[in-house]
Parts: sequence; structure tokens; C-alpha cells
Amino acid sequence: MNEIFAFGLLAFTSFFTLINPLGTMPIFMTMTAGLDTKERTNTAKKATIVAFVSIILFAFSGQLLFDFFGISVHSLRVVGGVIFFIMGMDMLQARLGKVKIKDSEVKTYVNDISVTPLAIPMICGPGAITNAILLMEDADSASKKIVLVAVIFGIMLLTYVILYSASRIIKLMGETGINVMMRLMGLIVMVIAVEFFFSGLKPIILDILK
Repeated sequence: MNEIFAFGLLAFTSFFTLINPLGTMPIFMTMTAGLDTKERTNTAKKATIVAFVSIILFAFSGQLLFDFFGISVHSLRVVGGVIFFIMGMDMLQARLGKVKIKDSEVKTYVNDISVTPLAIPMICGPGAITNAILLMEDADSASKKIVLVAVIFGIMLLTYVILYSASRIIKLMGETGINVMMRLMGLIVMVIAVEFFFSGLKPIILDILK
């Protein structure tokens, strides 16, 4: 039971810091500034549903991708660690990732911003995808797999609530509060990155030495 709880806690912490709904919130507010409350709510709902389905698909198809491309989970851990570390560094410096949209593409993005870029790649980004694949590989029992899916669902639900309440939360926390929260989450991401990197590097080095 303790092992399952520890796994669930790791999954929740890593997904929350990597998806970073508080960091996505100001960008969401900017992109939906021209929408009314109902449209903004529908946009947040669709974005979180699409992101949830995408992460689950990657989590369960990860092994197939490994077999097809001949990728080892250890290599993915090393690469994932590097990705997480870079993301954590940006978060530690409170730099929000800005979505670059050309003037000619503005209308296209506005028509369905809930899918792109909100759901993918802002919510369901490379960090969340890599994390889902790696954690599913670590889930060596049905209980852990159920916990992982439940955690992902819970994170998506929490993300929806945060985006739904975006205007109130931003006013409550203020810009300084958002930056402090992002720095704290960035630090956690960097710690997770180091763990991922060395847990993947160690077996590779041992295999080379053999």
C-alpha cells in the first residue's frame, strides 16, 4: 500500500509540475480574452479532455513505440531528464512559454484554440508525454496502472478548475504570486529531472562496462 501511495504521489507531483496549469493560466486568459464566460468554459473543458485522451494514448502505446523504433526505456529516461531539466530551468526563471502565431494563422488558431495550442502542446506537452510513458513503464501492477490513470484524470480535472477560475486566481495571487509558484514548481521539476537522468544513465553505463 505504501508503495502504491508513493507511486501515486510521484505521479501527481510530476504531472502537476510538468503540465503547470498555473503557468498556462495567464496564457489561457490572453488567448480567450475575446470570448464570453460560456465560450471560455467550453474552451477549457475541450482542451482538458483532448489533453487527457492524448496523454492516456501515449501512456498505453509507449511500449509499442519502444518496440517499433528500437528505443530502450533507459534512453528515454535520460532524454526525459534533459527535457525536464530545461523546462524546470525556464520555470525557475519564471519564463512563460509563448505560443508563436503568425498574423495569417490567427483566425485558424482562434477557431479551435482548445485543441491547438492549448491542449497540445501547452497542456499535453513533451514533458507530460514522456512522463506518462515512463511512469506507465514503472507501473508493474494493475493497481499502479489504475492509480496512474486516476492521477492523470485528477490532474486534468484540476487543470480545468484552474482554467475555469483563471480570472479570479490571477487577481488573487497577482503577478508576483504566479512567478513565485512557477519558480517553486520549476525547482521540483529539476529535482525530478536529475532522478530521471541518473536512473536511466546508470544501467546504460553498467551495460557498457559489461
